[in-house]
Amino acid sequence: MGQIEESKVSCVNILTCHRELLVSRLKSIQCILDNLLACDFLCEEEVEFVQRTATKTDQVRKILELVQCKGEEACAYFIFIIYKVCDAYIDLQPWLKEINYNPSEDVKVMKVVNTDPSNRYCEKLRHEISRDTGFIMSYGQREETRLEDLYTDTLIELMNDSNESLGFLESLDQLLGEHAVFNPQGETIYVMGDAGVGKSILLQKLQNVWSRKELQTDAIFFFKFRCRMFSTFKATEQISLRDLLFKYSCYPDHDPDNEVFDFILRYPEKVIFTFDGYDEIQEDLDLMNVPESVSPEEKAHPLQLLLSLLCGKLLKGSQKVLTARTGIEIQSRVIRKKVVLRGFSPAHLKTYIDLRFKDQEQRELVLVQLEASPHLCGLCSTPLFCWIVFKSFTHLHTMHDSFELPETCITLTGIFLMLSEVFLSRSASPAPSLLKKRTRCASQTFKTGLRPLTAFAKLALQGMERGSFICSQEEITACGLTEEDLALGFLRAVSDYDASESTATFEFLHMTLQSFLAAFALVLDEQATVDSILKFFTECSRKRERSCLPLNFCIGGSSKATEKKPFTPNEHLQFINLFLCGLLSKAHSSLMEHLVSPALLKKKRALLKSYLSNSVKIHLHGLPYHDGNEGRKVHVLPNFLWMLRCIFETGNNDIAQMTAKGIKAGFIKLGFCNVYSGDCSALNFVLQHRQKHLGLDMDNNNISDYGINQLRPSFCKMTIVRFCVNQLTDSSIEILAEELCKHKVVEVLGLYSNHITDVGVKLVAKIVEECPKLRTLK
Repeated sequence: MGQIEESKVSCVNILTCHRELLVSRLKSIQCILDNLLACDFLCEEEVEFVQRTATKTDQVRKILELVQCKGEEACAYFIFIIYKVCDAYIDLQPWLKEINYNPSEDVKVMKVVNTDPSNRYCEKLRHEISRDTGFIMSYGQREETRLEDLYTDTLIELMNDSNESLGFLESLDQLLGEHAVFNPQGETIYVMGDAGVGKSILLQKLQNVWSRKELQTDAIFFFKFRCRMFSTFKATEQISLRDLLFKYSCYPDHDPDNEVFDFILRYPEKVIFTFDGYDEIQEDLDLMNVPESVSPEEKAHPLQLLLSLLCGKLLKGSQKVLTARTGIEIQSRVIRKKVVLRGFSPAHLKTYIDLRFKDQEQRELVLVQLEASPHLCGLCSTPLFCWIVFKSFTHLHTMHDSFELPETCITLTGIFLMLSEVFLSRSASPAPSLLKKRTRCASQTFKTGLRPLTAFAKLALQGMERGSFICSQEEITACGLTEEDLALGFLRAVSDYDASESTATFEFLHMTLQSFLAAFALVLDEQATVDSILKFFTECSRKRERSCLPLNFCIGGSSKATEKKPFTPNEHLQFINLFLCGLLSKAHSSLMEHLVSPALLKKKRALLKSYLSNSVKIHLHGLPYHDGNEGRKVHVLPNFLWMLRCIFETGNNDIAQMTAKGIKAGFIKLGFCNVYSGDCSALNFVLQHRQKHLGLDMDNNNISDYGINQLRPSFCKMTIVRFCVNQLTDSSIEILAEELCKHKVVEVLGLYSNHITDVGVKLVAKIVEECPKLRTLK
């Protein structure tokens, strides 16, 4: 059949010939009725007559009868509506191709307005998501920054099902694309990353790009959820999938026949979901022991709906993006693609500095201080920590005519203390100009703000004790916080968790900030027994260890209960312990003695040191040592890394020295342990006390050039140096060449799968030439 034109083939006959096909496939009539009415092919009474008809199929039959009675022009326009509003009439597009439909010039000039409920809902979603995602809250209620003015790309690494690198994403479009999909039957794109590395802001960017129609996708619906919302429902509470989509996201207008929901059920591939923060609810929702809901009409607990969406039992074919902190496990059968956020590269950090500091003099001052502190550079590779540091730079400059950070080594505790100082200083009166100097330090600000700080710390601790990351107005008031306190910036109001929005709900600006304040509460508490500071150490020690080796997820089938949770997530508790070590360190004693009784502080510090010392001995004694060709070696477990971090936060050389002596192996394997650049200072802090030579395998981590710089003092002892798959550039090779050629003890060198150019290769050749003991090069 040639192309159908109205002048050659009667459209009245076409509708007659294909009547039953149209009746069965035409699912939405609102747009057709609106346009036929607008062009005077139908009158109001006829539209009402159609709408009063009981079933959708009978409504379609009535419309066909009416337009055929109106003649050829009405029938031509009816087909043209289906042709123009293709998104609403997907089912009929193959039919148009089958009949080789091509509209005539006469009908092409007729106006068609897309009033389909699904299209209207799409536009409403785009508008609301654009409004919700257009600004970065900047971790403070008073401050908002346009997303496009400050968003900076980070390293996003593609992984296979064995956690092996497949390269890096070049654009957000690739996140949803087919590249690096290792399980086509999987339903979920799994985004992992450490605390503060930018998982939430990545989703915000994805949502915002979709809202502006700049994302390469056919999806016309986008539903964004935060996983912690699902933990707010009572155990007996049940809702439908329709309620979840509409009441807790965005409700469709002018849709009396539920056409939008019906469209979603028929075309799930047109839907994108994002679920942020799976680690916050993993203990509530285990993918193998929560009953799965499979009916879109049945009511179920929201956690069941979440499970069913992730597994594809509901809306199979829709795209789901799920974020979680590194190390959280879900079944491989659920995962379609996996990516890991690696934070800022040096180039990304430079871009962020340029965006953050518009004044060239300030930019140069920041760069000078970063270059002078490899550890600070390592911390700033994590976007959250970088934001805090730069905010503190600005604060110090504003309050004290100083744009310099303290000259001592900045720890993670120090960074969050600076953030707290910034927030607490909002309630303090500006300093007289003569006092604008660095000696007007944190102690006065913390003393002035001790009441609200104590209240925030108490609220944070209470939440951690019950495993909750949100708080109600009643809980806030019970802790003694006022409206003025809420404006300081520690908390922000959220409305994602209550469909009725009848009660105010709040959350801390970041889970890591809640961990920090919970640790502060343990230090400030003068009523509880001294040993209460160890409660979270005890809690973490109950968690079962797992290997750092690539995870071998079971695919399908059942599993015993003991196999379901080989390692329960507890990173937020580990952070409490880390911050406790920092707050009780000598480096911060001058500040803490203004807030807590010096005698009590001394007792808590002594107890913590004793506990850490004993824990280190027990932990090192229990490490799995193996004898091999390279001597006695040990592949450490994740808690070993947290132990190093805690020791570094204390700044206690005695514990560091004891740890170094307690490592009996001559070869330490830290491969696949999620070591990032900031951890290298902690590792070096311990290794600098080691007298004997050792081998160090840190393959498949994220230490980058910043980490190599921090490990520089320890290279004099290293006989085995393995840094494969670590985002190293020629800058790292330059440091390695300088140190290894100086000490000439290296025997094994591994550097494959990094970003080394011909310049770096020449430096490697120099190492080979000048290090006579080198026998293996990878």
